[in-house]
Amino acid sequence: MSGKGGTGKTSIASSLAILLSKKHKIMCADCDVDTPNLGLLLGLNEKNYSWKRLYTSEKPALISNKCIGCRACLNTCVFNAISWKNEKPVFNKLLCEGCGACEIVCPADAIKFKKVNNAMLGIASSHYGFKIVTGQLKMGESGSGKIVSLVKQEAERIAKNDSCEFILVDSAAGTGCPAIASIQGSSYVIAVTEPSPSALSDLNRTLAIVRHFRIPYGVIINKYDLNKKYTLKIKHTIQKQNAQLLGLIPYDDAFIKSLLNLEPVIVHNKELEALFSDIIKCMYHVL
Repeated sequence: MSGKGGTGKTSIASSLAILLSKKHKIMCADCDVDTPNLGLLLGLNEKNYSWKRLYTSEKPALISNKCIGCRACLNTCVFNAISWKNEKPVFNKLLCEGCGACEIVCPADAIKFKKVNNAMLGIASSHYGFKIVTGQLKMGESGSGKIVSLVKQEAERIAKNDSCEFILVDSAAGTGCPAIASIQGSSYVIAVTEPSPSALSDLNRTLAIVRHFRIPYGVIINKYDLNKKYTLKIKHTIQKQNAQLLGLIPYDDAFIKSLLNLEPVIVHNKELEALFSDIIKCMYHVL
């Protein structure tokens, strides 16, 4: 998990997955459904997945012959998703949040909500011997938190059938609904941060959420050597909260090259394997 984007969360998750899979039966869930990239780093593309459509969002539809042109829906919509044309409401599906207010206030019962295909769920087998479940929210659609929950449910179902020991979840960045849905039910959270003012601020917000759900956690400081002043501040924050420092990862252009080659960094540069192995050893003490 990371409160800030760009900390290296997915790069770290892919390498941890490969090392864990060498000793345990695991599977992965990419819960960053707005921008899912874990599969890309594992060398997968859309053709490698089996896909199914998800319908977790609703949009309004007008029953034209019932509409009395009262404009109650137009005056109620706070998202400006309704315009007026030929004495009838017109719904902008990109602006509509599916709140249902227009349906409630319509005195003629002329507005009904219908399920829409707002996302896709995919399942694939990686080249490293474990499966991955991912979700993709369609552009302009809402409901990413619900999609994350469905991705995790599918991952749990497959993990149970395949007798997996671990599910590694690549969380959505930030602290909103997708991130919260990503960590709910987790037995341990790895927070990934970097030494910068914004990352430290977001780390504090992230850990507040994790503590709210009473989930044990540890912290990885990525690119720690770029700003040692803020690395010390992050260490102080971790100590103050009695948290576990799982590891310090130096800046290395191997991470960039691995992204360009669509492979986990420990595959691209095997010298980094010892560093990630030490992180997993720290986790074992808690798990």
